[in-house]
Amino acid sequence: MKNSIDFYFDFSSPYGYFSSEKIDELAKRCDCEVVWRPYLMGVVMKITERKPLVQIPMVNEYSSRDLHRLARFHGIEFNVPSTFPVATIAACRAYYWLNQNDTAKSKQLAQSLFRAYFIEDKLISKSDVVIDIAAEIDIDSAKLESALNDPDVKNLVREATDDAIAQKVFGSPFFVVDGEPFWGHDRLDQLEAWVKTGGW
Repeated sequence: MKNSIDFYFDFSSPYGYFSSEKIDELAKRCDCEVVWRPYLMGVVMKITERKPLVQIPMVNEYSSRDLHRLARFHGIEFNVPSTFPVATIAACRAYYWLNQNDTAKSKQLAQSLFRAYFIEDKLISKSDVVIDIAAEIDIDSAKLESALNDPDVKNLVREATDDAIAQKVFGSPFFVVDGEPFWGHDRLDQLEAWVKTGGW
């Protein structure tokens, strides 16, 4: 049985975006599966009384430098969006609606949403923008528009966020493997070593 990594993230997280571009390579090297689990980090931030990086003096200046440096280091295309951070409810609903029947397609949508926001500066907080991005990868616009207002789909996002809280997830990206938590893109090396060795 393959190891499974739970990959928790918020679509508004630049570090989550970077990890989304690297996690498949890690999974291939480790011969493991990755379960993508977007959630609403804003809900968790209220619990932990944390603020977005851009609202913290000095940290904001550092994080801007760090993000561009990290993007260059990994060779990942990246731009700071003109509106940051944003609400990601529509993006999460679209993901979990699609994920019910097609996990591969839902991951493709997640990657498209991340790239649309952090490369093309598309405002993924807007439902019509999410629908347009989904249409580019052949997802039915009418069905998705209906799904975004479906109470059952809304509940899927609430359940996903509740699950993240239950797992004590408080950041993005956040990984859990065999019950062991790893917070941050800079923990990918440790995560990989843990999967390969069984931990220490």
